[in-house]
Amino acid sequence: MNHFCLEVRGDYACFTRPEMKAERVSYDFITPSAARAVFESILWKPEIRWRIERIEILAPVRWLSVRRNEVGSVISSRNVAAAMQSGKGHLGLYVEEDRQQRAGLFLRDVAYRLHARLVPVKGEALGNPIKYAEMFQRRATKGQCVNQPYLGCREFDARVRLVSSPDGEPEPQASIDGDFGWMLYDLDFSKPSDPRPMFFRSRVVRGVLDLTKVEVRS
Repeated sequence: MNHFCLEVRGDYACFTRPEMKAERVSYDFITPSAARAVFESILWKPEIRWRIERIEILAPVRWLSVRRNEVGSVISSRNVAAAMQSGKGHLGLYVEEDRQQRAGLFLRDVAYRLHARLVPVKGEALGNPIKYAEMFQRRATKGQCVNQPYLGCREFDARVRLVSSPDGEPEPQASIDGDFGWMLYDLDFSKPSDPRPMFFRSRVVRGVLDLTKVEVRS
């Protein structure tokens, strides 16, 4: 009851490599943290965690180069806090003065099958995990979600389908095979004020990334 599979498709995706500072360049396929976010978009509760165990790549890796306008700064959280305390403040961003044109290397026409385990961590979930599993099953079947699932960037929305049986489902792309180097696994929130990135060596075997035996490093 605590194992689930989702088929995720989208027209565009960008799972940004952290080593690329100025321009957005995507990994070749979805990261475990982005996959976890898809499950959390359907059901998120503080009593549970989602552990991604397997990623199947269903579509060939296709790239798209885009140049687009972005703003070069964000509103300071310190200014926001000061405005909340005083009841006034200058929090605006003027796009015409702060616009920057940046290139991006994105993925297009992506499709994945994501396998995850629902892990109870505290509270009621420890004594009654079936309740949360049934809740996810019901919400995923009806297409309900906490927020719109997306593929790396919020503007790249995802189409999600619950897979109840592997029979008749498309096979992974066997041509995608080999070592794809270090990839972001997730963030370590042991210290909420200072989350640390964790990485792993991504080795794909005939279109399948097995995450049950990977070695994670900070």
